[in-house]
Parts: sequence; C-alpha cells; structure tokens
Amino acid sequence: MVSSALSPGDDLPDEYEKDDPSKKAMPRRAGIILHPTSLPGPHGIGDLGPDAFRFLDWLESTGCRIWQVLPLVPPGRKAGEDGSPYAGQDANCGNTLLISLTELVKDGLLEEEDIPEAIPVEKINYEAVAELKDPLIQKAAKNLVQNGGSLKKDLENFRKSPQIASWLEEAALFAAIDSHFDDGAWWQWPEPLRDRNPSALDKARKEHKDFIDVFIAQQFLFQKQWQALHTYANERGIKIIGDMPIYVGGHSADVWVHRTQFMMDEKTCEPVLVSGVPPDCFSETGQLWGSPLYNWKAMAKDGYKWWASRMKRAFELYDEFRIDHFRGLAGYWAVPADAETAIDGRWKMGPRVEFFNAIKKAVGKKIDIIAEDLGIITTDVVELRKAIEAPGMVVLHFAFGNNPKNPHILHNHEVDQVVYPGTHDNDTSVGWWSKASEEDKEKARTYLRLEDEDAISWELMRAAFSSVARTAIIPMQDVLSLDSDARMNTPAVKSGNWAWRIGESSIFDELTEEGERIKELLHEYNRLARSEEEHRLIEK
Repeated sequence: MVSSALSPGDDLPDEYEKDDPSKKAMPRRAGIILHPTSLPGPHGIGDLGPDAFRFLDWLESTGCRIWQVLPLVPPGRKAGEDGSPYAGQDANCGNTLLISLTELVKDGLLEEEDIPEAIPVEKINYEAVAELKDPLIQKAAKNLVQNGGSLKKDLENFRKSPQIASWLEEAALFAAIDSHFDDGAWWQWPEPLRDRNPSALDKARKEHKDFIDVFIAQQFLFQKQWQALHTYANERGIKIIGDMPIYVGGHSADVWVHRTQFMMDEKTCEPVLVSGVPPDCFSETGQLWGSPLYNWKAMAKDGYKWWASRMKRAFELYDEFRIDHFRGLAGYWAVPADAETAIDGRWKMGPRVEFFNAIKKAVGKKIDIIAEDLGIITTDVVELRKAIEAPGMVVLHFAFGNNPKNPHILHNHEVDQVVYPGTHDNDTSVGWWSKASEEDKEKARTYLRLEDEDAISWELMRAAFSSVARTAIIPMQDVLSLDSDARMNTPAVKSGNWAWRIGESSIFDELTEEGERIKELLHEYNRLARSEEEHRLIEK
C-alpha cells in the first residue's frame, strides 16, 4: 500500500509492482448444502456419528470449504409438519434425534447390546425414528446424570454457563410441563402455569426435577457431538453455514417465557397475528406458517435482548448463518390468527436497520449472515441487506424466463451474493427440468449453450460456479443428478417433506469421480480453497 505521505513525483516503494490487489480480495468459494438428517446412519436418520465425519472428508477432497445445513432445532412434534426444522419447538435447543448412538457407546453411556440392528437407508419416518431413538438417548442421559464419570463435570459446566443457562433451564421446564400434560398448546395449561406464577413454577421444577436433569443432559450430548463435528470441519478448512428461521413456533418455551414480545392476546395468551406470505409461485392463496409474530415495539424497549441471545447461540453452533425470510425484518406479512389462508394478511413495517445496530451492540461484533431475500422483494429489503453488508441469494431455477433484468440470471448477479442452482425449497435440478415449460427450457438451452440435457444438474452447477457471486452452494442431490423423489421440501405442503437420505455408509467412497469433477470446476472458476498462508494475508 502506498503511503499517503507521498506527493506526486516522489519515488514509490521498491516493492510497488508486487502490490497485487487480486491477492487481497476475499476468496471465491463453494460448498454443499446437505442437512445432517439426510446423511447415512444406522438408525433411520442421519446423525452426528462416523458418517458425518466421512462426509466432511469427502467434502474436503472436492476443494469445497462450506457445509450448509438447515436449522438444527428440534422439529416441533405438535406443529403438524413432521420433521420440519422450520417449525421447531425451541429456538436454541438442538435436535436430539441427531445424536449418534454409536458415539454414546464410545462415551460409556450405552452398552453395545443396547444398540438396535442397523436399518437400511430409506426415507425418514420421524415417528418411527423417535420411537426407536428417544428411549436410548434418554437412557444414556440418565446414565450421564447418575454415573457420568469424567463427563459429569463437563455437563455441570455446560449447565452453569451463563449463555447456555439463559435459555436452557426454561426450555427444560417447558418440556417437562408439556410432557406432563401431553396435549394442546401451553396457553391451554392451567392458569398458574400458563401465566408463570412463581410458586407454580417452583413446584413444577421440584416435581419434574428428574425430567429436567435428563433433558439438559440430552442437550449436552447434542452439543458435545455437534461441536466435535464442527471442530473437525474447521480443522479441514471447512466453515459451517447454519440457518435461522425468522420465526419460532407458538407452542415453544420462547413464546411461553417471553409472551409480551410476541403478538399474543393478553387474556387468552393465544396468538393474535401469525406469520405467512401472500400468494406466490408456490401457492395461489399464499403460505400460512402460523407462527406468532413479534411485538417489535416491545422488543425494541429492551434492546432486542431475546434476539441477541439467539444470535449468540447461533455463533456457538455455526461459523456463519442464513436468516430465513430476511425480508420480514424490513416488512412482514401479518395474518389474523383465525384466518384459514394467508391471503387475508397485510404488510407491516419491520424493525429494519435499528434492529441490526442493537444486535451488533449487544453481541459485540458485526452479524455475519446471509440474507434469504427470495420471494416478493421490495426496495426496502435490498436497502436493508446492503446497509448491513449481508450477501443475498440468487437461484438459477428462477433465471430462465424472458426478462433480461431477472436478478437470478447470471449476467445480473453481484459479487456480494450466494448463488444456488436450487435451495431446499426447490425441486432438484433434474426434477425442475422435467417440469419446466418449453419456453424456459429453450431459454436455458440458448443461454447455457446446453448440449446434453441429461447433464442438466452439472450444467447448472457449472453455471453457479462461473457466477461472479463470491459464494456458490450446490444441493447434494444435484451432485448425484437425482430426480424429484429426492426433493427435500415442497413449500405450502405439510406432509411428505424433510425425509430424503443420501444412501448407505459407502456412498462417499463411491463419489470419488464426482468429487474430482467438482474440484476441476472449482479450479476453473477460481473457487478452490486457498492455503492457510493466503488466508492470513487476506485477513491482515
């Protein structure tokens, strides 16, 4: 860098010509989106055991340095959306169904004979998985509480951590009471518990102490296994990008504890306004999500304390994270709680940049997020994203209409974006192509110079890697060129989602050729992981 003290005509430094700005630019990068539930695993669902580590080994071999996952929260079992990580019962807890039984044996918390026989990989049946795994995970947690050995101290430290305790104790109490009544939402509980009468809560803590201790031990086991996997990824130069649903389920510890910060009726405690989006390409009547909306004015009064705690938790779990439905922080669709569809909602103003300023102050650093800015995007959404310097998203499946101004088509991409062929809400690329209109297909053929339609997944991967967007992320289904049977989620459809799995444990040994093809493409488009020395120079 040239000193500002120099004047025109002064000699420049001897190393002047070696000041190459391209070596200081933020590196282009690439990754794979694959939720842990979709991994191989012996007990009906992907988990945080050996197969997850095998995936990371394969990912490192491709030259990718990003693993993107969906939310790790426990799916809300009363939400009516089986397995959905976007309908969770708690904003901060981990999904204990991801706990590896194999790892629990290694920790001495289960015996080999406790472990059921391996189940061939099929679509996930969440009810069957819970029936199989819940009792064993509870048994391991009880053993930890009673005879934890060296892990007992780690459990105590986990429970005493101020950042963890700020949400975990209430989550455990909520789960205990919920398990006791086992029906209906919390606003249907007896009034002393519904309204959090202190003496009623103290009584519940004593009556349900064993349940609470075991619940917390299960969260510790999730944390232990996830952080081991997270550390393993980072040691291999791989960052994990997480996902934060903008809303939380109404039947959750978060809303029960912080009800004044949500749009709830003061007398009945039921939701007044709920979340959704207006009619879109996925549904003619919009999408009715049903989560209670935030009382943003109330949240602003304490500096968005609940959100700050949630953000800190996200940074414990991930290196970066995406905020799902980011546009709701600029303007959100509010639907009356008694509405049958989302079509009856109206737009309301979100907290905007004031929110992020307050969060930055509370967390102590810039919030490193990806803004999910898909759907109906207005000027205020773009302005907010750019004001906080957050990359947005572009999806190639949306690119091939007749509008040359389409933000998703390659020539309109920006450096500060993340490009996907499709996301978890889209069909696979093979499935998309099979359903695309002939008009869209012809546009894609011409634009991509497509010669082999059977290779559509890889052609879209190549296009994503060629984009000027700094980050490109590919669904694992596209690496395998899978059809619609492998689709992860169909928005506005409540059943049959979130069940796809990649295959048996040998799958990553069988993907050597695909890994090499990815590495060649990353080299061609300057997305290969850089050396540690190059990273240090950039950071300086």
